[in-house]
Amino acid sequence: MKPILFFITLLASPLAAETLQADLLIVGGDESGCAAAVQAARLGVKRIVLVNDIDWLGGQFCTQGIGPIDEWTIVNGKRAEFPISGAFREIIDRIHAHNVEIYGIATPGNGWCGRNTIEPQSAATIFGEWLMDAGFIGATTSELKAKSYPLAVLRHLTPVKVEADQGRVTSVTFHSSNLAPAEDLTVKASLVVDSSDWGDVIRLSGAGYMAGPDLKSRFNEPSAPESLDEGGDQEMNPISWCPLLREAGRDSTIAKPARYDSFAFGDQKKTPPWVEWDGSGGIYNMAGWCIYTHRRMVDRYHNDIAPGAEAVVLNWPSQDYPLSTLPQHVVDALEKDEAGASKKNIVAMTPTQRSIVFEDAKQRALEFVYWLQTEAHDRVGDFPQSFRYMKLADDYGTSDHLPPKPYIREGLRLDALYVLREQDVRTEVEKPLWAKSMPFDGVLGYQFNMDFHPTRRKFQNDDKTKAWQPKFFGTRNWNSHSDRAMFPLRGLVPVKMDGLLGCSKNIGVTSMVQSSLRLHGQMMHVGSAVGTVAAMALKAGIQPREIASSPPRVREVQRTLLRQGTLIWPWHDVRSDEPYFEAANLLTIAGIWRADTDNVFFKPEQSVTRRELAGALVRLIRATSSTKDWTPLPQVARFTDVPANTDDRIFIETMITWGDFGQQPDTFQPNSPVTWSTLNRWLGSLKLPTFKTLTHNQVADYPLTRAECVDFLYRVLQHLGERLPARYDSNPNDPMPFDDDNDKVPDHLQPPH
Repeated sequence: MKPILFFITLLASPLAAETLQADLLIVGGDESGCAAAVQAARLGVKRIVLVNDIDWLGGQFCTQGIGPIDEWTIVNGKRAEFPISGAFREIIDRIHAHNVEIYGIATPGNGWCGRNTIEPQSAATIFGEWLMDAGFIGATTSELKAKSYPLAVLRHLTPVKVEADQGRVTSVTFHSSNLAPAEDLTVKASLVVDSSDWGDVIRLSGAGYMAGPDLKSRFNEPSAPESLDEGGDQEMNPISWCPLLREAGRDSTIAKPARYDSFAFGDQKKTPPWVEWDGSGGIYNMAGWCIYTHRRMVDRYHNDIAPGAEAVVLNWPSQDYPLSTLPQHVVDALEKDEAGASKKNIVAMTPTQRSIVFEDAKQRALEFVYWLQTEAHDRVGDFPQSFRYMKLADDYGTSDHLPPKPYIREGLRLDALYVLREQDVRTEVEKPLWAKSMPFDGVLGYQFNMDFHPTRRKFQNDDKTKAWQPKFFGTRNWNSHSDRAMFPLRGLVPVKMDGLLGCSKNIGVTSMVQSSLRLHGQMMHVGSAVGTVAAMALKAGIQPREIASSPPRVREVQRTLLRQGTLIWPWHDVRSDEPYFEAANLLTIAGIWRADTDNVFFKPEQSVTRRELAGALVRLIRATSSTKDWTPLPQVARFTDVPANTDDRIFIETMITWGDFGQQPDTFQPNSPVTWSTLNRWLGSLKLPTFKTLTHNQVADYPLTRAECVDFLYRVLQHLGERLPARYDSNPNDPMPFDDDNDKVPDHLQPPH
């Protein structure tokens, strides 16, 4: 692994008072912005400028200090890892390779929240090399103007102004923080992506956005408040500064922070700071639950790694920093800077005002470290991995040894063509199945609890000048489940501004939904979708909203993402390296293949039944032809084993009616398995393309598995072409515009009621 400075030294700062021209400008070098840049470059965008406000690239993986990666879901009542795919898979593979090289094991952490961990400097290097492998390099603005380096990364630039002309963003002006004297840089671009921490480009552009809670009157969410009390406008999922600690082998207790008061952590007096746990039983095993193992980065004791390598990241609710009900000294400092600043949502604050909040959040994190090294240690006594014998790591190169940025769970949210809301991503049952709404234009699949950390404070004696504890408020907690959902392409496109795409957390979701859609992998998938839409729009010379309103173009975006391995329909057991991956995803998105209603598994090796195949074939024909129409069924069922009131009857009898099946027996045997030769015979009877491979004498009697079935059906769909409307008019209140009954099958593939 090359040292991180290798990439940094390539990234020269811009020269003074310059203007650049780009096809695509990406503002923000977090994991989502990097994924957008790599995807757009791979798809042929020629001039891309990625602008970052600090040296390191990689967002949550490094600059925000969340090296232990938490990507859990619930399957059959047990927590498990959500399937890894797409660009996230690429980064995880690089992380594994690095960890094997350094520690001899791909997953050295044995962390309670997740198996995968990466140290911050290494993560920054991995992201830097990933961009270099895609063709990106640092350059001066003079070199960029000469088109010497069409794919470039610029650092230490903060957006301060956005120009728009006739409803389209045309340029972004940045302030440089590392030049003396500081100068501004303007980048003119055909398309701008906002992957910044707080959505500053969207806000400065005049595009609509949301910040803080959404009232029930806006989206009718079950958990939304009816009204806001004082401080409600500021209430968001809290930020957290997440210290990295390494074993020191000696007392490394930090200096007592100036405002330290043990009251702040009084609600943690019974929480175990450490338990002996080797990772057995898997993630979220309660036998291993404690502050220490929660986000353990490197477990050298159980992995036979050399002394000095043991490392832990702190990301515990006690160090969370709520953004409403601010302490009095923070209120005073904000008001001194600007009258009314203490009432602003952090999204609307100036960089100076945010820095006041950030400084206090850092002190909170250090107070938690001190509490662990003193009172918590004294309560439980010495143990080998005591926090007292761990020191704040030097990895970040910062004077306070803390990450350069806080962990940001919620920020600005785009007022998009469609805003994904709580009722879209939930079902009525208390276990993750398929969400109520599975939008036709889904560009990534995900599932995670609607997970709010404490959003408010309880002050000692209700005095804002004294110590406080973080507290949950209202319905904002981590007990609300979400289901296997898809995020729609429409959620990337502003309602009222062209030349602009949301990225990272700056996308069309409510505050409730963002609490479940904010993780490392999810944000990388957002970036990949943004890069795909941007590349397609630039190639065609159209705006992103024209892609979002065109089902054929939406399908092209989905197909592109799938071919690069991004899971869209959130199957739990469909790997991106399997040959049927694209087919299983797109046929289900299109409604041709129906997911089982009671589980999240595709079950690729399960045999296909005759009733399943009949339904899929009829829906396939409806999806490719406008000449085949539904015919009324007689009152008497055609087959004695397919009763008149059976849901599958319409598909089974329609298939026979539409095809040349000849004389039929009295029974259909709907639950019998299908063979390869049966599929070929039925295809031929329906005048659909057939396959020699299905009739070879060595395979003709093979049972047809689901994986094999979708592969062949997808080939038929590609040969005939899917019948899609040329465009549709987006309804901001309809997540599934082609599915009035929300049964996850387009209406034209369903028989009339």
